[in-house]
Amino acid sequence: MKGPNWIALNGCCAPDTWHRSALLAVDGKLNNSQRFAIDWKQTNAQGEFYTGDKTQNESYVDYGSNIYAVADGTVVSTLDDVDANAPGVLPATNPVLRAKITVENADGNHIILDIGGGVYAMYAHMIKGSLKVQPGDTVKKGDVIGQLGNTGNANASHMHFQLMNDPSILEGDALPYAIDRFTYRGQLDAQALAAADDYLTGAFFPPNLPTGQPRTEQLPMSMAIVDFPTE
Repeated sequence: MKGPNWIALNGCCAPDTWHRSALLAVDGKLNNSQRFAIDWKQTNAQGEFYTGDKTQNESYVDYGSNIYAVADGTVVSTLDDVDANAPGVLPATNPVLRAKITVENADGNHIILDIGGGVYAMYAHMIKGSLKVQPGDTVKKGDVIGQLGNTGNANASHMHFQLMNDPSILEGDALPYAIDRFTYRGQLDAQALAAADDYLTGAFFPPNLPTGQPRTEQLPMSMAIVDFPTE
């Protein structure tokens, strides 16, 4: 991602997040390809996730943001035909929508990149029709590969990112990673966020949010507020 006010939702290493608890038993092995995954979601300068009509995806600050390749690589697989969800409704909790979730579409429109050395990068929940690549394409670090959306089993726009040791999200296991550089600006008010409605209504930045501290080769922890370079 690029720009300010990105929140590391469901990040490492809080034990009660969706990602840490996503253990799967496949072919006699216990795998969790999401262990170090982060759901990146952006706010405005006031710490609000949306302005205007909360029932429209386009009202959310991050919706439609460009997603960039984290490294040179080759596209292994993609999905680009899943329609957008309505904000505020997690499909897995709705009987009608839950029946439409499959192993193939649970992550919505997504891309898996082979970035070498047995490492695969996955980007999920992208906007239908926004993918710029297809299987077999090669990409360079920094290339735009799609746009952030709200598809699959998601109740709000965000970009799910993870590294894993296999191109299959079911058979792969998570790999830890570090981000080249970013500015750390503190922690989101997790209690306020947990108490918010299903549309994440509110302003969630703590008082006197600092300008930030430059960080290199680190992984932001859960609820970290991060500014990414724009170049």
